[in-house]
Amino acid sequence: MRQVRDSLILVNNSRAKNKILSALGVLAAGALTLSMAACAGGTDTAGGDAAADETKIVLGADDGTEAHWTILKDKLADEGIELEVRTITDGVQLNQGVQDGELDVNLFQHLIFLSDFNVNSGGTLVPVGATAVYPLALYSEEYTDVADLPDGATVALPNNPTNLARALLNLQRAGLLELEDGGNAFSTEADITSSKVELLPVDTNQTVTALKDGSAQAAIVNNTQAQKGGLGDDLIIFKEDLDNPELAPYINAFVVKDENKDDPRWEKLIEAYHSPEVEEAVTELNQGNLQFKADWTAADLQKELTGLEDKLKAAK
Repeated sequence: MRQVRDSLILVNNSRAKNKILSALGVLAAGALTLSMAACAGGTDTAGGDAAADETKIVLGADDGTEAHWTILKDKLADEGIELEVRTITDGVQLNQGVQDGELDVNLFQHLIFLSDFNVNSGGTLVPVGATAVYPLALYSEEYTDVADLPDGATVALPNNPTNLARALLNLQRAGLLELEDGGNAFSTEADITSSKVELLPVDTNQTVTALKDGSAQAAIVNNTQAQKGGLGDDLIIFKEDLDNPELAPYINAFVVKDENKDDPRWEKLIEAYHSPEVEEAVTELNQGNLQFKADWTAADLQKELTGLEDKLKAAK
């Protein structure tokens, strides 16, 4: 601007001044036009990206080879959405992938696991749609009824905090132990006030092994591990009531980053998941051991998550 002012001062002829001013006006108008064009181009590009986002979903799961994913992909294709399913076996990586934007959404976890990630890792992830709740049952190859377990029998249970607490609650419902104040989703062995059995906390993947190698007379095993380990329903001696409202923390959900929770793609994804064809495939995969929770809205899930996070922070 200083150079322009100096030039104008040097021009004494008024006609020359007018020509220069006119030229500057044209240049300014041209610059404004280019600027607007650039902005328009940016808008088009952003719009193009948004359009691309609206026609594709990158989803993380712990097993993307299961049959229901193919059905879900076909359902979404009919809605003009391409579903890409990436298999990531580590739960923290699945959540971090959504947090970092490498994944749009994931499906593998219940709300209590999600609350633990958010509180301990500074995550901002939220559930946008419920899938189902799966059982965490008590199995035995030696006894056919929980009442037959002798005093002092060893019971294996998963040692990770979220499933340990749930296992303790199950054993309490089965009448095998008591927890202080009835226990909760964050209970630990320190909360046990009395017990008829000896507990053997092991890695989740080792619960079936502990049962089969004789280390334990009974074991709390999640549905996935039971299937992998060949444990049939005939070996279940105590099973949760999946309609019990106390199991709300264990509802599995589609999870996204908080800032993306209102994306219209999720409604289509959840609707397709709860189609009869997809639910039938998921039911077959889990041998019927699940309870779908399609009636839980995103608002319901997010309220439950907030309550869990508040409790976890208070406990810490």
